[in-house]
Amino acid sequence: QVQLVESGGGLVQAGGSLRLSCAASGMAFTIDGSMAWYRQAPGKQRELVARIARTGITNYADSLKGRFTISRDNVQNTIYLQMNNLKPEDTAVYYCSANGGYVGSNYWGKGTLVTVSS
Repeated sequence: QVQLVESGGGLVQAGGSLRLSCAASGMAFTIDGSMAWYRQAPGKQRELVARIARTGITNYADSLKGRFTISRDNVQNTIYLQMNNLKPEDTAVYYCSANGGYVGSNYWGKGTLVTVSS
């Protein structure tokens, strides 16, 4: 059974930092696989925050470059999202996504809530 377990969300004041983690289990990854963070704020659509491939190649939402950093541990099938200088508009549920790199291998976590107070 595939599981993606996110952790690290919480309440933080504006200007603060948080580090999210997502551990994937029960699935395999090819060299074409990747994991990513998405977020969904109240009343808004889910949007990509950052993605990291098994090769280490990363891409970010343009608006978040410089504040957020994604990293990974391929051995542990875990990714991290370091979020610095948080703003109230970063308040959202953050979801982890994993794609093993083959058909039918896309999975989602249940999400972790990040609340940034002003």
